[in-house]
Amino acid sequence: MREPSRFVVLLVAVVALASATVGVVLGAKESDEEQPALPDRAGRPLERTSWLARVVPARRPAHRTGGPATPRSVADLVRRLPVERKVAQLFLLGFEGTDANAEIFRRLRRLDIGGLVLARPNYLDPAQLGALAGEARKVATERGHVPPWVLAVQDGAEFSGLPGLPPASAPADLESADDAEAEASETATTLLGLNVTGVLGPDVDVGAESGSALSGRVYSDDPEEVAAFADATIDAYRAGHLFGAAKHFPGLGAADQSTETGPATVGLDLTQLRDRDLIPFRAAIEAGVPAVLLSHALYPINDFTAPASLTRSIATDLLRRELGFGGVAITDDLADPAIASSYSIPDAAILAMRAGADMLWVSGSPGDQQAAYSALLRAAEGGELPRRRLDEAVRRVLEAKRDYGLIR
Repeated sequence: MREPSRFVVLLVAVVALASATVGVVLGAKESDEEQPALPDRAGRPLERTSWLARVVPARRPAHRTGGPATPRSVADLVRRLPVERKVAQLFLLGFEGTDANAEIFRRLRRLDIGGLVLARPNYLDPAQLGALAGEARKVATERGHVPPWVLAVQDGAEFSGLPGLPPASAPADLESADDAEAEASETATTLLGLNVTGVLGPDVDVGAESGSALSGRVYSDDPEEVAAFADATIDAYRAGHLFGAAKHFPGLGAADQSTETGPATVGLDLTQLRDRDLIPFRAAIEAGVPAVLLSHALYPINDFTAPASLTRSIATDLLRRELGFGGVAITDDLADPAIASSYSIPDAAILAMRAGADMLWVSGSPGDQQAAYSALLRAAEGGELPRRRLDEAVRRVLEAKRDYGLIR
């Protein structure tokens, strides 16, 4: 048998070397694509491009254009989000479970939910809380969804949904606004370190001299003192980059009972509210509070016909036009007896959005939550909820998320 010529041997060697080189390059590329991003201190993936440039698929232009095809602003993102994702952004959901096996995470993979509200049944210890809250962001990132709020009701001491975590004192037990500021600063540092991005508070209701149904959650029966408390607490939250929602607008301190117990009435007319209960809310708005939580109580302003959270004259005319608030308006829990005794949760969700609410808190069962989402989606698609109102609410939610670093 003839030995191969030197030319053939050389040719085979060159081909083999080229193949090996291509394999190494392709293998390295695959390895790079499969390698997950390294997490930072709070468990959030480091990003080389802005979230806004990645979350919504770019439009594919028919012809080459000179401008970018990815969202560069919140307004652009609002235009591009499909209606089902816009509607999902309006919901703050409570849930059952203490780990990544909780049913809510299946829904987070399917729906672009606006946020979660943690409560005592969700909390075991700080390590577990950090993992649970971090999982919400992880799931959203994996699915290309808007990162959700992870919130808690943390009013202090026995009025906190996460017991044992700051603030240690109930508002009524604080000696001064300076003490409130110190506790709020500690709260912001602690909660953010555990992946909790905000609280549904502070409670800036003004108590009554005879006492309040809100008991220790009320700082004082003096409007000016409550205004100082609101200013100090909100300043601390903002400095610590913790989202907050002043509550319960337009004031629940004089209610005959808590809306968590049943339908409640506040017998103050608009002039009395302006002279008393609205003073701390004005202070909160001037301090830059990003959100306000709407009360479920009945007021003379609309002849006690509907809760404030479902009333346009309160949620829009009073809050937006008179007080000039431009942030996120959130309903109190639509599963509370003050609502559930007279309305279905889906009906209440539509009424609240039409009245001017931007986010709907629903702590109820997954069935009630899904029914509310489906009803609001139908209302948006059918025109019962005007598209302008939907886009306005989504824009406010996304602007707050941008301002507090959830998106950029």
